[in-house]
Amino acid sequence: MKKLPPILEIAGVLISSDILTERFCCDYAKCKGVCCIEGDAGAPVTIDEIAGIEDALDSVWTDLSAGAQSVIDHQGVAYTDQEGDLVTSIVGGKDCVFTCYDGDNCLCALEKAFRQGTTGFCKPISCALYPIREKRFADGTVALNFHRWKVCADAMEKGKAMNLSVYQFLKDPLIRRFGAEWYRELCEVADDLRQQGYL
Repeated sequence: MKKLPPILEIAGVLISSDILTERFCCDYAKCKGVCCIEGDAGAPVTIDEIAGIEDALDSVWTDLSAGAQSVIDHQGVAYTDQEGDLVTSIVGGKDCVFTCYDGDNCLCALEKAFRQGTTGFCKPISCALYPIREKRFADGTVALNFHRWKVCADAMEKGKAMNLSVYQFLKDPLIRRFGAEWYRELCEVADDLRQQGYL
């Protein structure tokens, strides 16, 4: 197989080539949503998303832990992390404040409420796009990178078994973020590269 360049450009968006080459499919039965409760910072959010989260608070409040409610009361739904990024508030230095539980499984209280029809806000796009991480540069350029995390080892194994690429697994979130036309162009580029022996 031919070697892809590390960075590709799709309609003005830079993407790392491993978004096309790596296989991925969340395996909730094994990971139980651990990405919501591991890490040293919350999920990246935008100002608009913070407003949406605040509007949804009443719908999710009773699903949140007492610790999460206390953090939100004192700090709000988001804070600025050490890298200067806005992220969701966390409890105990790691758990997202919007984590709730169904048995042993971690769920997003925001997404749960959205699926139940009690709020119009689903969850931050950074969560929906994971394991893709978005970076915006000072000149406005947007870059997408594949984030490797050991807690997602089962997802990579499942993706390989299903032969499902990262960009295919994340079709709906990518369309939500960049639009159907952009995603169609991404798929066309991937198909062309496949025919040329790169994928």
